[in-house]
Amino acid sequence: QVQLVESGGGLVQAGGSLRLSCVASGFIFMNYPFGWFRQAPGKEREFVAAISFAGLTKNYADSVKGRFTISKDNAKNTVYLQMNNLKPEDTAIYFCAAGSRQQKLPIRTYSWWGQGTQVTVSF
Repeated sequence: QVQLVESGGGLVQAGGSLRLSCVASGFIFMNYPFGWFRQAPGKEREFVAAISFAGLTKNYADSVKGRFTISKDNAKNTVYLQMNNLKPEDTAIYFCAAGSRQQKLPIRTYSWWGQGTQVTVSF
């Protein structure tokens, strides 16, 4: 069955870096675009970044542009989110998403979601 498993979260000081990973299984990885979302306590889930199925197009939320980078490794069935210059407002649970067959970004609907990984940024 389809599985998306995130890892790499943790506690980091403001200005620090983390790299999140999302290992996918149960479908043909290279055929699908992926997205990262996050949800902070008391807030709705929000879009962070997306990458097209071929990895040639990437979109980012304005709040993370220039600090976060999404990438896709078809050989490892893994999507990454490199997060630099982290800020306390980046504190949230981060989710990996897939399941759309759209050729182009932005992706309207993702069918598959991981369980999330907690990122906490201290002052």
